[in-house]
Amino acid sequence: MTRVIHTAQALVDVVVEVDALPRRGGNAVARSYERYAGGAVNILVAAARSGADAVHAGAVGEGPNGDLVRSALAAEGVVVSSPVVDGLDTGICVVMVEPSAERTFVTTQGAERRISAASLATSRPVAGDLVCVSGFSLVGRTRDPLLEWLDDLADGVLVVLDPGAAFGELAPSLQQHVLERTAVWTSNAEEAEQLTGCADPVDSVAAVAERLADGALAGGALAGGAVAGGAVAVVRDGARGCHLRLDGRTEALPGYPQEAVDTNGAGDTHTGVLVAEVSRGTDWVTAARRANAAGAIKVTRRGPATAPTAAEIDAFLAAQDH
Repeated sequence: MTRVIHTAQALVDVVVEVDALPRRGGNAVARSYERYAGGAVNILVAAARSGADAVHAGAVGEGPNGDLVRSALAAEGVVVSSPVVDGLDTGICVVMVEPSAERTFVTTQGAERRISAASLATSRPVAGDLVCVSGFSLVGRTRDPLLEWLDDLADGVLVVLDPGAAFGELAPSLQQHVLERTAVWTSNAEEAEQLTGCADPVDSVAAVAERLADGALAGGALAGGAVAGGAVAVVRDGARGCHLRLDGRTEALPGYPQEAVDTNGAGDTHTGVLVAEVSRGTDWVTAARRANAAGAIKVTRRGPATAPTAAEIDAFLAAQDH
């Protein structure tokens, strides 16, 4: 089995539920308050709960936030390969959740931004491993060491790009540089539209796939033949499911609408389950269907890193067939 390696920022989410966002200069009283390990943790936990051998190559600080991140990952069997960042704690993301389950974020920066090519290299990726990259790592002090490391990866290491909102704001030359190294794109519809200008996911997923370099997959067939040949694009469309572009064809995989209580981490759950399944040799269509189910389960749970287990996904899908 190949591994899922994440390079992005593991943060602590400080989550408050509010009836409405305050006006500028105003005040709101929170109905609840929680601290969770979040950011890259969400994807890694989702991947581990679906049976992946998962590794965090990003930086983690010392202090209460870093301790929370390490504890959350250790509880799921996720290895942190990078050394502790001495003298600096991991940052936080303040998440304001409205009754509609919509989220608003304010993020600080701390030890999670102190990566280097050497610290990322502690994950020791080999051909077939899936290396997850976030568009948020392509800004600020993480950009240059990440690019240096990506450009030096061995043939057959599969780069999975989760662009986030940040990717659409990058210089076109930087976008192209990263896309040429990307084997798998996974995003929501808005992020795909930012890159391609196509509002319809059917169009945007095809346009994204055309931007990816098929050569990024050279020599990178995974266990069970899950990946061989061209690049792969996945565009999520909320409760409607996702669109998968593979071998020049697009398949629409329906979602499983639920009454959402917290959408924070739903996209991360989808990505984590998707890459976990592929790392285990599952075909892309089945992997995407299971990712849709995982996202549907997650939105019924409060907290970001609350992905279901593989058994819970099995039970959910079995119930849909009856």
